[in-house]
Amino acid sequence: MTTPQHTIGSGFGARSTAADVLRGIDLTGQLALVTGGYSGLGLETTRALAGAGAQVVVPARRREAAEQALAGIDHVEVDELDLADLDSVRRFAERFTATGRTIDLVINNAAIMACPETRVGPGWEAQFATNHLGHFALVNRLWPAIASGGARVVSVSSSGHRNSDIRWDDVMFEQGYDKWQAYGQAKTANALFAVQLDALGRDAGVRAFSVHPGGILTPLQRHLAKEEMVAAGWIDEEGNTINPAFKTPEQGAATQVWAATSPQLAGAGGVYCEDVDIAAPAAADTSVPGGVRAYATDPEQAARLWQLSAELTGVDAFAKSA
Repeated sequence: MTTPQHTIGSGFGARSTAADVLRGIDLTGQLALVTGGYSGLGLETTRALAGAGAQVVVPARRREAAEQALAGIDHVEVDELDLADLDSVRRFAERFTATGRTIDLVINNAAIMACPETRVGPGWEAQFATNHLGHFALVNRLWPAIASGGARVVSVSSSGHRNSDIRWDDVMFEQGYDKWQAYGQAKTANALFAVQLDALGRDAGVRAFSVHPGGILTPLQRHLAKEEMVAAGWIDEEGNTINPAFKTPEQGAATQVWAATSPQLAGAGGVYCEDVDIAAPAAADTSVPGGVRAYATDPEQAARLWQLSAELTGVDAFAKSA
């Protein structure tokens, strides 16, 4: 079976920064929405997009923290949004759509990782609910503005998708919780979301991508004990990064900024990207790093997940009226 998952020779690589990929690109007059755009990779993404001229909307769970982190960056506005609370998602979307503005770029960047078992909403597992369902509801509620702008939508996935396919028989981990498997499922869901959104939205001129930003030490690791990160070979006992493959936040933001803006991706969509290029399929040997697992880009799995997500959230911009 053929796959669109093949590198295109972008000319960039793992050490390219968000500023590198935006060199020569003018985003003046464009509006970007970046969830979690005030911390870690999100902050660097916001800084890069605003620096290229875009107006950047940063919906944030911690509004005061976001305003402090983004102080001094021009062309940025902050609003309130808790992705784990679908009422909060609805309220934000209503406030935004009331402005009548269109959206040119969406980067679904906010996430939680490897947290202790946590239940949100009607008892949903928090990583799947926050990382996937919250963004699913957000994009569907903002669809008129996204479609009007012919936007690119970037879903930030992770190599962590390799930890788990969608657990169709127990999506919410009611039969026993594993924090890394739950994270893996949520990141697979992020990739599958891009596949189906691209299929549904391309007639409106909307294209969607998923990305693995690379390994980076950011506040995303806040739920991990130092001992766990030392054992994994990420840091030393003093907390210094020792893994040579890890990126800086500026490098980590590059792939999502590239996917959102690059003319090299004109006419493409629904693909998983890493190291500022379209990723190749993952090797059969699971010890070999890099690439994307086939289950994370499978169109049938993507359509099935979309249907499940619509049923869970009660939101689907593409539902056919009776």
